[in-house]
Amino acid sequence: MTRVGIVAVGQSKFGELWEHSLRDLAVDAGNAVFKDLDTQTKGNITKKNIEGLFVGNMGAGSMAKQSHLGSLVSDYVGITGVPAVRCEGACSSGALAFRHAFHTIKSGEMDVAMVLGIEKMTDIDSNHVLNALMEAGDFEWESLAGLTFTGLYALMARRHMKEFGTTRNQLSLISVNNHKNGVKNPYAQFRGEITIEDVEKSTLIADPLRTLDCSPITDGAASVIIASEEFIKKNKLDNVAWILSSSAATDRIGFFNRRSIVELDATKLAVKRVIEKDRVNMKNIGVTEVHDCFSINELVALEDLGFCEKGKGGKFIEQGEIKLDGQIPTNTTGGLKSIGHPVGATGVRQLIDITKQIRGDSLNQLKNVNQGLALNIGGIGTTSVIHVLGKD
Repeated sequence: MTRVGIVAVGQSKFGELWEHSLRDLAVDAGNAVFKDLDTQTKGNITKKNIEGLFVGNMGAGSMAKQSHLGSLVSDYVGITGVPAVRCEGACSSGALAFRHAFHTIKSGEMDVAMVLGIEKMTDIDSNHVLNALMEAGDFEWESLAGLTFTGLYALMARRHMKEFGTTRNQLSLISVNNHKNGVKNPYAQFRGEITIEDVEKSTLIADPLRTLDCSPITDGAASVIIASEEFIKKNKLDNVAWILSSSAATDRIGFFNRRSIVELDATKLAVKRVIEKDRVNMKNIGVTEVHDCFSINELVALEDLGFCEKGKGGKFIEQGEIKLDGQIPTNTTGGLKSIGHPVGATGVRQLIDITKQIRGDSLNQLKNVNQGLALNIGGIGTTSVIHVLGKD
């Protein structure tokens, strides 16, 4: 089967975009990715080459009163006529859409496909947003009992603290690092640095998680265009991020029913497949984007991916290993915490940032990055999707 590579990337601004509708966001991301496509291919490839569209979105029907996004997006980005489908997997919807597009090209069905992740969240009140997001959890057994995702992740954090001695200070360092990385990001919702004191004095949401431990409610869209190796070679494209691995796994939906609440089995299963099936050597990963919807999730992700031992995530972070000059630079342009979290778009945005590191044009460019990993999570680790990108 053919190899597949990312040939163009683009995104809208992320934030509380009151003046933007859902379709405006799609147009912004579409225009951005087509502009990059023109630059990367010197005008030789255009939207006319796109054979399929895969839209990642969680809650447009609930939050924007708009379903049938395949048709809406294809219409407004100007590629009507091609097969277009919406993919949903809670906050991992964007990465799942990308994974479907990847396998469609790998099978030989298409040569070029567009993936666009999108969410419009700020046109409704926050209680409505929280209720819509909790549809990604066990609504009958947990949400109706009053649990929110903040509450569920707070349980994870408390248990991690009890079992491994993880400290409040170590959690705060995650948010501090991500905000620092987002300062130069023109697409980010929040571009100011914060301190440990800022985090620990921010409003308590669900003990121990405070406002600055939590990703914000965000509008935004992100898009990539991917193509088969044959198409890439035929058109002599040389600035490509190759997809070295695509893996996903799913856990039980109820957090109460999990084997453990301090590790996410779906992530551990997905990365196991990356290593065993796709023969990825994790020691070659030079940069990672992990799903920091809450600070504890980034810490647990680093452990479950194998970058540090279980229970040692707090020390790993405290030692500066996730900084731009650390062992595994993480969320190098700000992560969900600084950039924002339009849930259907996040997984695609992560892939954009890894692609730019591979291409050498990231706003916080690292040296000698040959491979990068993106982990997009839906629910409370219910769905984990991992992609590894590389130069060859």
